[in-house]
Amino acid sequence: MAQQVVLQGGGPFTANDELDAQILRAHPGYVAVLPTAEAFENPDDLVQLSVAWAKRLGITTKLCAVYSRADAREESFATIISQAAVVYVVGDSPIHLRTTLQATVVYEAIEQQIESGIVVAVAGSAAALCDPMVDPRGGAFTLGLGLVEGIAVITESETWSHDRLQRSLQLANTTVVELPTGSALLYNGGKWNVDGPAIIHGALPN
Repeated sequence: MAQQVVLQGGGPFTANDELDAQILRAHPGYVAVLPTAEAFENPDDLVQLSVAWAKRLGITTKLCAVYSRADAREESFATIISQAAVVYVVGDSPIHLRTTLQATVVYEAIEQQIESGIVVAVAGSAAALCDPMVDPRGGAFTLGLGLVEGIAVITESETWSHDRLQRSLQLANTTVVELPTGSALLYNGGKWNVDGPAIIHGALPN
């Protein structure tokens, strides 16, 4: 199990300023921003949100423009992550994030950062860090990156229909957490905490 990880339901760089500020006060230094899961949408919009967020909170960010497996093999990006105080993994395509990062130096850097620092993942990226992972295309479960084991998260759950949500819960063979935008699930050295209106189905793993 990860040592320090935060899974936010949605609204990257907009919906969790109070929690983000608490995290950043406890971990001074620059923030690495990894928008991999937004590669096929408009990552520049997310990057601009991160710039405004950094100005608002008075912090420094460094962009890790990892959008492909070739990018994820670049040692320069792995170094940015390994030297960061906090890593924010953002974007809405968990499938692309998983496919891009598996068995790369960037994945290894994130794994090490969770053990020695802290990683914050938002929306679909939060789902991808877990194993199993909720596939947003239909709500079924598939393999995730496995950085957080024993739970699956349904992010931006306020956008899910009742029927779709119930179908996923019926398919689940693990603990499932509904994380609407503005909520978060925090793990720190063996202890779980919930911030905001998350709904937990089952027992959180130790």
